[in-house]
Amino acid sequence: MTVSDQGSSGSPRASIADADELLHHHTELPTTRISQKLDALLTLIGKGAAWFWLVVTGIIIWAVVGRYAFGQGSVMLEELQWHLAGAGWLLGLSYTLVVDDHVRVDVLHEQFSLRTQAWIELFGLLLLLLPFLGLAIYEMVPYAFSSYEVGETSQAPAGLPYRWIPKALLALAFALLALGAVSRLLRVTALLFGLPHPIRLKKGEPVQGGQA
Repeated sequence: MTVSDQGSSGSPRASIADADELLHHHTELPTTRISQKLDALLTLIGKGAAWFWLVVTGIIIWAVVGRYAFGQGSVMLEELQWHLAGAGWLLGLSYTLVVDDHVRVDVLHEQFSLRTQAWIELFGLLLLLLPFLGLAIYEMVPYAFSSYEVGETSQAPAGLPYRWIPKALLALAFALLALGAVSRLLRVTALLFGLPHPIRLKKGEPVQGGQA
C-alpha cells in the first residue's frame, strides 16, 4: 500500500472518504420558502421517475424471454424500452440540479470560498442555463404540438403510436429543469444579497440574511 492509498490519516478508509467528497462536493446554499417548495416538488418527481428503470428492466427481461424462448420479437416492446428509459432520464434531470449531484466540469470549484462558488452559480444560471432552457422550451413546445396535430406514429411496422408523448416529455423536462434553476437562483441570491429571505441552510444551520 502506498502513502497516497493511506490518505492523510494513514487509513485507506480516509482516502475513500476524501475521494467521495471530491465526487459529491456540494455548494451549501441557504434555502427560501419558494425554493423549498420547488425542491420538494422536483424531488418527488425525480424519485417517482426512478421507478421507470425498474419497469424498463422488466420489459427488457420480457422481450428477451419472448424472443429467445418463444421466438416472438416485438418492435413495440423495444420502442417502449427506449421511451421509458428516456423519460426516466429526462424527468430526473431537475432532481440532480436540486440535490447538486450533477457533473461539474470544474476542478477548481471546490477550492473556492462559498461566496465565490455562489457568484459562479449566479452567472452560470443567468447567462448560460436559463437562456438555454428558455430557448429549448420555445422550440420543444411547438415540436410536440405539431406531432400531436398530425397524429404522428412510429415509422417502424407495429411500433408505438402517439409519438407526441415522448416529444412532449422533452418540453416538460426542460420546464422542470427551469424550475430547478429558478430554485437554485433564489438560493444563490439569498446567500449573496439576503433576498429572498433565507430560512435555513441545507443542513439545518440557521443563517442571517446575506451574512452566510
